[in-house]
Amino acid sequence: MTEPPPLAVYLHWPYCARICPYCDFNVYRDRSRAEEQGRLIGAMLADLSNQAERTGPRRLASIFFGGGTPSLMPPDAAADLIMAIRARFPPTEAVEITLEANPTDAETARYRAFAEAGINRLSLGVQSLDDAALKFLGRDHSAAEARRAVEAAQATFGRVSIDLIYARPDQTAAAWRSELEATIALGPEHVSPYQLTIEADTAFGKAHGRGTLVPPDEDAQEDLYDLTQAILTEAGFDAYEVSNHARGPAAQSAHNLNVWRGVDYLGIGPGAHGRLTLAGARTATVAHRRVADYIAAVSTSGLGWAEAEPLSPLEAAEERLMLGLRTTEGVALSELAPLDLTARIAELSRGGFTSLDHGHLTATPRGRKVLDAVIRALLV
Repeated sequence: MTEPPPLAVYLHWPYCARICPYCDFNVYRDRSRAEEQGRLIGAMLADLSNQAERTGPRRLASIFFGGGTPSLMPPDAAADLIMAIRARFPPTEAVEITLEANPTDAETARYRAFAEAGINRLSLGVQSLDDAALKFLGRDHSAAEARRAVEAAQATFGRVSIDLIYARPDQTAAAWRSELEATIALGPEHVSPYQLTIEADTAFGKAHGRGTLVPPDEDAQEDLYDLTQAILTEAGFDAYEVSNHARGPAAQSAHNLNVWRGVDYLGIGPGAHGRLTLAGARTATVAHRRVADYIAAVSTSGLGWAEAEPLSPLEAAEERLMLGLRTTEGVALSELAPLDLTARIAELSRGGFTSLDHGHLTATPRGRKVLDAVIRALLV
């Protein structure tokens, strides 16, 4: 009998101490919500149990606590969720369990409890090691707190990743080089540098609409991107994905790779997205965004889903292309069979944007720099 494919689990904790001006995730202020959060944890456990009934027995591939700020959740709640996941999807080997955290002193004090709950990888939202930049980004930690948090995380967890935001207004190449070098000096094995994206419904989006926030132009952004690749490569990091750099394969994010590779994953929690194979169809699930609506949906139907839409073979292939090309490993043409890409791949390959080798399509370094345009050209 063929073993069913593995399955990953994403859990969304929507609460934050403050809402960052660039964030467009499903988040809410964490103020006097202890009773609501208790009910939410119960709903997440019930949602997990009922989704597990629909997927059947599967091998656990990874667990990821995202948000929001899941390091604000009670560590014993994280332990309960991890225990429930392991009971329903028994792993056959060690499994990466990631928690996103902000590097405040208050959260750093909880690291040991989360490690005891089962967390073995911490993704730290450092975002910058410059106090003025942190203030601009609306962060509630200082550069000194960030350094202390990294040191504490490395002493507590098996794996640590650092997130950074660059291409900020008026950011110079020299200042960004200094930040990257300071980050590398902290000794992380994984760094995720993201270009600042201005989303329409955020505080930054509104400021940009008023003309009071002006990001760097495209040429400046490209220069900062090139500088990022050069510095991290020289320091021994492999750019295995557009915005993710690791010191060797073992340091890569297993959960994110599962998503980029098209592995099924449960989405648990308000606003969480999932991808499941149900009745033979790749199915996109989206949970209710509002906490009260999510809890009510689980109470009445057993599931938190607001949507569960089977993807057509064409839609599934398009999604596989968009995610797979983000990584240096790319995607097999056999997974893109519903798409007629032969002529478009040939044209992009002639331009040096893609490479096709033994039936495997990848974006070249030149192509990853303009990946959105490459994907549009493939899917037009």
